[in-house]
Amino acid sequence: MRAKRQYLFIDFEFSMPERNVRVKDFFAEIIEVGIVAVVDDQIIEQFSSYVTPLKFPKLSERCKSFLHITQQQVDSGLSFYDFIRKLEEFNKINLETMIVTWGNMDMKVLRHNCLQAGVKFPFHAVELDLSMEYKRFFGDQNQTGLWKAVQEYGKEGTGRHHRALDDALTTYNIFKLVEKDKRYLEKPKPTTIGDRVDFSKLLNEFA
Repeated sequence: MRAKRQYLFIDFEFSMPERNVRVKDFFAEIIEVGIVAVVDDQIIEQFSSYVTPLKFPKLSERCKSFLHITQQQVDSGLSFYDFIRKLEEFNKINLETMIVTWGNMDMKVLRHNCLQAGVKFPFHAVELDLSMEYKRFFGDQNQTGLWKAVQEYGKEGTGRHHRALDDALTTYNIFKLVEKDKRYLEKPKPTTIGDRVDFSKLLNEFA
């Protein structure tokens, strides 16, 4: 029997430096996480938290203004190590897991943050960049932003853009729309002779 699949729709928000200010050895750190876990088309868990940056704990003014996140929120967030432990809880022995993100930055930054902190990457999962799927599916020249993509479907994003859980939910909603379109465009299987002939009528003719 084929193992059930768990989909994890993940979005992270990152720290960023001030514009035109060089900070020695600066790198982006995860400061907010949003995860939507889905099994059998049902949301089984939603998780949202701020995360305290390890290396550069003081947020830039640009970061606070752009993301509408306060210093106090990240200061009272999960430590990076507790955050990693939480991510590990999403590895389910009885479920194949696929991580779905919009763009490839989320997993890149997570891997880099783990490397810097000296901890193991927490997931055992296949990874899917939905923005590339979307680009290939619609034949777009350029990658589309998350909320622009959902608006192209005539929908609106969930909640507020650049809030991690809202963006994770919006990613899940686009995933469902793209999957529905894919199924719609799949060629139907050719009908068999049995599908084309109404045998009850045929037998009546010979009765």
